[in-house]
Amino acid sequence: MRPPSPFADPVAPTRVRTLPRHFAWLDHRLRERLRELSLEEIALLVFLHLAADPHGLREGDIRHARAQLVGQGLIAYRSPLYQLLPLDGPADAARA
Repeated sequence: MRPPSPFADPVAPTRVRTLPRHFAWLDHRLRERLRELSLEEIALLVFLHLAADPHGLREGDIRHARAQLVGQGLIAYRSPLYQLLPLDGPADAARA
């Protein structure tokens, strides 16, 4: 996979994540959401967190787990771009 263009437009421009001061490779607030996810969904989410740029963007093509994560408001997707959404925002905004 090639890295996303630095000029890529976010999939959900009103929900671009900002990195918190306590930033780590994985946001510690994810712990509260992991029980809701399947192993495949966790794997994709961890992959995206590790591979995304600072704005949560990553290009690629993965299907079922992606659809589940979009449905749960954790990511937004517009082929070929993935966007990690902020954990403190409304989950329904990603589904619209």
